[in-house]
Amino acid sequence: MTTRTQLRTLVRGTYDLQKVRIQTGNRIAGNFRAKLGQEPGKKAIDTLSSEDIKMLDDLTKRHKRITDAIVEKKHKGPFVGDEVISDITEYELVKHYIDIEKVESEHFKRFKKPLEEFPIYTDYLKNVVGIGHTLSGVIISEIDIHLAKYSSSLHAYAGLDVGPDGKGRSRRKEHLVKVKYIDKHGNEAEKDSITFNPFLKTKLLGVLAPSFLRSGSPYAQVYRDYRHRIESNPNFIMQDTPGWNLEEIWTKARRDKASKRYMIKIFLIDLYTVWRKLEGLPVTLPYAEAKLGLVHTKKVA
Repeated sequence: MTTRTQLRTLVRGTYDLQKVRIQTGNRIAGNFRAKLGQEPGKKAIDTLSSEDIKMLDDLTKRHKRITDAIVEKKHKGPFVGDEVISDITEYELVKHYIDIEKVESEHFKRFKKPLEEFPIYTDYLKNVVGIGHTLSGVIISEIDIHLAKYSSSLHAYAGLDVGPDGKGRSRRKEHLVKVKYIDKHGNEAEKDSITFNPFLKTKLLGVLAPSFLRSGSPYAQVYRDYRHRIESNPNFIMQDTPGWNLEEIWTKARRDKASKRYMIKIFLIDLYTVWRKLEGLPVTLPYAEAKLGLVHTKKVA
């Protein structure tokens, strides 16, 4: 029987490998941009720009053509590349990236079999439009449903609650809390810490939310309804207006982000309800329904 801890090791290890692949891709793309006379620019170590993705795709295709030519001609003389991959070192650099990508792909495929041992996957997540085995692995391995007494517990753990200043939870100083730890000398000390799981938050908002919107998931309607509520609110400023503070303006990006957060919160309410029932655990209504009698949107599940 696969345990949640074992699955988490597999999932986190695979994403660590993905991070190495992306870092390698950034460096290779930067080298070739410089070679072609382009400004290298600054890239985040955990993302690939659309330009870099196109370049790496082109390099992969060139690498394959060169490899096929070497095999076909049984080439044993000086390396013959093309106008971009022009020497053996560049050829091996691209091969290194391709090899890492293949291993990463195989690791992601390995999620499937262990997931079949979790009822929340076979009875629910497997059938949710927009969620594949990769995201299912993240959700199951990162969330301990036994610790989530309320659906709001999931919201807080995923960083989708609000801070003491009424703003969305973040890494801002005012949202940090003091936690105790044992320092290297064995003494108890305090440090500022975030209150949520940053890995889970990134995957829910950065991967799952766009997936819901692309796949035609019923949760996409939750996004559209909430965005309409924001844009129809006469008290919200939608564009820059003289005399208004920038933080008070609901820009397009802010409306999109808020709507995605709300959509994922609704999904987590549904997940909480189904998962707790499958585990034979008590289920409570969301605070807005239980205490205030408010139902902001119809649940999808």
